[in-house]
Amino acid sequence: MDLRRRLGCSLLWVSALAPGLAVAAGKCERLVVTGSPDAPPYLWQDPQNPKQLIGASADLLQQIAKDLGIKVELLYAGKRSQALDEVRSGRMDMLADAPLTLNELENFDYIHPPLLENDYLVWTRKGSTLVYSEAKDLHGHTGGLSEKSRMTQAFGTFAEQQLTLIRTANLTQAFQKLLLGEVEYVLAGRYSGMAAAQALGMANDLLAFEQPVDRPGLFLAVSHNSACNDPWLRGQLAKKMTELPASGLTEAALQRNIERWKAQQQQPQPQQPQPVSAPKQ
Repeated sequence: MDLRRRLGCSLLWVSALAPGLAVAAGKCERLVVTGSPDAPPYLWQDPQNPKQLIGASADLLQQIAKDLGIKVELLYAGKRSQALDEVRSGRMDMLADAPLTLNELENFDYIHPPLLENDYLVWTRKGSTLVYSEAKDLHGHTGGLSEKSRMTQAFGTFAEQQLTLIRTANLTQAFQKLLLGEVEYVLAGRYSGMAAAQALGMANDLLAFEQPVDRPGLFLAVSHNSACNDPWLRGQLAKKMTELPASGLTEAALQRNIERWKAQQQQPQPQQPQPVSAPKQ
């Protein structure tokens, strides 16, 4: 662990003021957090400040940290694989949007329940004759899926064995293939699909079946190598995760960040998706 991280995660010891209270409790003053840089409306790189990550996950985590008296920095660490490496090593403390995978349990403590649940829906063109109520209904139909999608391991195995999926570089390209009739459906998150459809002007051309085909959680995952990883932090975060669903904050953060990302897409930006009228070849 380098010296800067040790200093950033200095421990404060709080003495007990009354009988029955704990004698001391460790408290981390500062958490450095990262995650996916390209997963709106959950997390994405701030075009106005590229060193920062913004989105619904960032907003919720900032509110939680404020309640706990902890400073949180949501920093860009590169593409997804680089962000994972930074947190595994302990150079950064936590991932804000980690899918639960068995092979990462040796690297992270996952905070339960998840910060957010990402409902993956079946998106089709309006007027499509596709009939869907459960995953097996997609057998025999050609679908699209962004390579950036992170499904549960169980559904990933099912999809590989039972479904015909064309993988695209991003959700924009998957939706373009859908409108061009190159695929019959696209598997995409409820809110990420909504954000992309609105930003690309496709909202009136697409519809999504309400029944999720998969529902991976987006977990807070604290590195085993973080100096901030202690029982107090994990316990307080778990308590906040339990309280969050009834607070109303989640839906508000998601809707706010859909509008935020949509507004950014309407401004001239480098490295933004091409308009649907000019799909990439």
